[in-house]
Amino acid sequence: MTTFWDIVHLLTGTPLIPIAILGLTWGILGGALPGISASITMALVLPFTYTMDPAMAIALLACVYIGAEYGGSIPAILIRTPGTNSSAATVIDGYEMNRQGRAGEALGISLMSGVVGSLFGLVMLALLTEPLSWLALAFKPTSYFALGILGLSVIASMGGDSLLKGLAAAVIGLMIATVGTDPISGVTRFTFDVPDLLGGVEPVVVMVGLFALTELMSQSGSTSVTQLGNSIRIRLPGWEMMRRLRRSQIIGCILGLFEGLTPGGGGSVAAFMSYNEARRWSKTPEKFGKGSEEGIAAPETANNTVASTALIPLLSFGIPSSNSTAVLLGGLLMHGLLPGPRLFEQNPQVIDSLYVGSLIAIIAQIGIGVIILPACVWLVNRPRPYRSGFIFALILSGLYTLNNSSFDLGLALALGLVGYFMRIARFPVLPMILGVVLGHMVESSYRRSLVLSGGDFHIFVEDPIAFGLLGAALFFIAFSLAREYRDARRTKLQEAHQ
Repeated sequence: MTTFWDIVHLLTGTPLIPIAILGLTWGILGGALPGISASITMALVLPFTYTMDPAMAIALLACVYIGAEYGGSIPAILIRTPGTNSSAATVIDGYEMNRQGRAGEALGISLMSGVVGSLFGLVMLALLTEPLSWLALAFKPTSYFALGILGLSVIASMGGDSLLKGLAAAVIGLMIATVGTDPISGVTRFTFDVPDLLGGVEPVVVMVGLFALTELMSQSGSTSVTQLGNSIRIRLPGWEMMRRLRRSQIIGCILGLFEGLTPGGGGSVAAFMSYNEARRWSKTPEKFGKGSEEGIAAPETANNTVASTALIPLLSFGIPSSNSTAVLLGGLLMHGLLPGPRLFEQNPQVIDSLYVGSLIAIIAQIGIGVIILPACVWLVNRPRPYRSGFIFALILSGLYTLNNSSFDLGLALALGLVGYFMRIARFPVLPMILGVVLGHMVESSYRRSLVLSGGDFHIFVEDPIAFGLLGAALFFIAFSLAREYRDARRTKLQEAHQ
């Protein structure tokens, strides 16, 4: 943030306030729908930001992310079904409090802990992002190539049950990224004489296809229906309760910060780690699992902290650490914005809008969260075919507005089918999406490095930054292989004892 008057201009001279509240509201509604995760909620709105001012578009996506992280706790507490992956830990004590007739109290603790985590995460985001981004000035093309490989290796190794499947998905994504015109020579590649492929495959089409359409196809085979009561009201915790929850919230903030900075960590890991640590340090650990308030406060603080701190590696280095930040990276690239120090120098209004918009969303979350709960209950109680039909129409109309092209619709549907079969075969889709998003950076940096060295591959080990990043990528892959070997051996031993 540069000056006080910049803030005043943002608040009075731009539509930032309504955009932040609109994004927050949409995020809460999307997060409250089981199966519609934060990333899908963001991917659904991404095509509609195409014609928006870049600063407002990025602020909108960030606010959707904040809202979705809170919204996921609503079905987790009310129907024992987390709306987002990161809300899974909230189910343990949240649903137990609901069974005891304390659903309103549980929702209030979730809401206020989410606000605490979001505020802490936003402060860390504002303090750490720009200083870290200046490290990127020392990066050469070799360093950017190694950084892209590190991002792919981390996500591939943590994206699913099998390292091999994760790497295979990442390679498919890289192959999709090569479709179109060669960035160095201008030669067309893998276009099959289709004019619509000359510009390549847009990441937003891949995201919407693999995230949203795949989820709709998967849900179409489900017949389970859960109804919520209509008389639920949020009860915000008082000062005394907030004081009792202080220890759990501090644990959630610290672990949320750590996981947000770690590529591949994510909100779900932070939430479960915080839950375990909160139980370890609690004065009443015996209450965990039986309706403990601390058991809700710790994971909700952690996953909301991650929603902000996960933007630090994204904005500093361009490395997304989760599905949601991958969608946000797609939004930045779609508007011609490259993460790193030049983003802070050349487009400070984007950063300012993101920070101020996020702050507005966090503060408004208290009021909107209370007001919107009946709408969430109404929405969840709608018949599944109506909900799916509405979302399907939203996806197609949003995609069509990108280029007014029916080809994009067909491509997204085809990718939805690919994602559906990948899910059946237990292939993670995130490495594939990252392959598409990071593919251009990896390829262009690799080609430029070889041009600079005259084709000598030693340039990748002579650059100390690239050498260190490639070493880290090897470490993550080796770590994942060792973990797979350990799990396989443990399973074999258990089967032998049975």
